[in-house]
Amino acid sequence: MEGKRDIEKALAHSLKELVVRMPFDKITIKQIADGAGVIRVTFYNHFLDKYDLLAWIVRREILDPVRILISNQMYRESLVLIFSNLLRDKDFYMRAVKIEGQNSFAEIVNDCAFQMVLDMFRERGADRSHPEHRWMNPENLAMYYANSMSYVMLEWIRSGMSIPPEEMATIYEYIATRSMWEILDEF
Repeated sequence: MEGKRDIEKALAHSLKELVVRMPFDKITIKQIADGAGVIRVTFYNHFLDKYDLLAWIVRREILDPVRILISNQMYRESLVLIFSNLLRDKDFYMRAVKIEGQNSFAEIVNDCAFQMVLDMFRERGADRSHPEHRWMNPENLAMYYANSMSYVMLEWIRSGMSIPPEEMATIYEYIATRSMWEILDEF
């Protein structure tokens, strides 16, 4: 019998193959389960719906692999890995980025990024507001950084992923390490 992780990977692979061939809103749970070689009940033993599976893909294949790099302060390497992993499944992400409405791909990416950044703040012991600025609490800061990272990732996907991952990491690093005022002064 396959393990839980193997079944989840098979379901993810099935969804990715289906997304490349047809619109996301037309994909059924039965099609996903059939493609993974399991029954519908098995799907529901692992995921609530296809949006939950999509979020699992983003977390497990894009964000989770960078956690160890981030915990070792290898920030640039983590950015390169994020963009490289997206590029590896370019056809899937080029179609997934078009999922709109409630549970849009953009919303899923942002929610997953928010949770990852919030976890980073909490792991560092930042569980309270900044001493001088109460608004600067872990949740607000995590949302700010998740929004910026999500925006860069999503726009890169929408633009066709033509800029290499290493260059995208440089671009994001450049933006993230400067204030808006510094960048305005450069124009």
